[in-house]
Amino acid sequence: MDILEASQELERQGHSIIPFSLGEPDFQAPECVKEACLQAIRDNKTKYTHSQGLVELREAIAEHYFEKYRAKIHPDQIIVTPGTSPAFFLIFSTLLEKGDSVILPNPHYPCDANFVEFLGGNPLFVPVREEEGYQWNPDRVKKRISKKTRAVFITSPSNPTGVVLEKEIIQKMCRLKIPVVSDELYHGLVYEGQEHSVLEFTNEAFVVNGFSKAYAMTGFRLGYLIAPKKYIRPLQKIQQNFIISANSFVQYAGIAALKEAGPDLERMRGEFKRRRDLMLKGLLSLGFQINYTPQGAFYFFVKIGHLSKNSLELAYDMLQKAHVAVTPGIDFGSEGEGHLRFSYAVSVEKIEEGMERLGKYLA
Repeated sequence: MDILEASQELERQGHSIIPFSLGEPDFQAPECVKEACLQAIRDNKTKYTHSQGLVELREAIAEHYFEKYRAKIHPDQIIVTPGTSPAFFLIFSTLLEKGDSVILPNPHYPCDANFVEFLGGNPLFVPVREEEGYQWNPDRVKKRISKKTRAVFITSPSNPTGVVLEKEIIQKMCRLKIPVVSDELYHGLVYEGQEHSVLEFTNEAFVVNGFSKAYAMTGFRLGYLIAPKKYIRPLQKIQQNFIISANSFVQYAGIAALKEAGPDLERMRGEFKRRRDLMLKGLLSLGFQINYTPQGAFYFFVKIGHLSKNSLELAYDMLQKAHVAVTPGIDFGSEGEGHLRFSYAVSVEKIEEGMERLGKYLA
């Protein structure tokens, strides 16, 4: 956010900034999604919904998970939330007492650890490294488990690396005898291979997903969680007290996304793949060493040890001198230092311009 605010200040001064820093699709939400939202407002569907969300939306989510993953989910196992962040708040409020721990990867999306700490828990980090394809090592995870461990938190495709976890790795994580909390927000944005839901391998997991990334609906603030039946009532009580329900008319937009926006998703996914390949070519031509190819999401996690040992200082320098905004690796944990995250959620033209600017900067 510091980089974003500095970028905005430079823009106010009249400079053009290439935004490789934010993980927000530059596409507009599909027309069917926008029309469903507007029609719901016209039809006065603007009141509170059931605290778990519209039954029609929960049925559509359950159908989606069965069609894509053959996971049998009852709509009553789903709670619709205003974005995915409240879903994590509900889950960790339910799972954690003060002093309990959650195992997370390092590097990791920074807010994940913040949820755990805010709710009195202790994040325990397991390194995932480029030389291992940024895949989890289940043996390392086993060594971190104690009587206080309440969950292991996985994200696939990953932020910041874009790596998709291998099926066998997810299966092994499900055998660790602690709940898996699986962030599946970037599902649908996979360019090689196939993403797998944790619900293919166990019924005792928590899944968080939403519409922000795959359907370019960041501002709609619509997400959901899927949980084992025994946890639903505790989760629902927290929802009732602190959130009440997600926006009613936005939930109708979610139904349209799942039922009608498949062609839009395919179009956006194809364009993201094109941008990924273009950025990879550009970064390699500039001398960056990238020994993996992200299969999903829209990020590269790039080593910068040949340029600087301080990712934050380098990110600021690139912004000030090249007017290219990138995210410093230190944001993502100690294993992230020595890296920059590049997002290709921008147009081909901006990627080409950004690579040209970085070439002059590096020269």
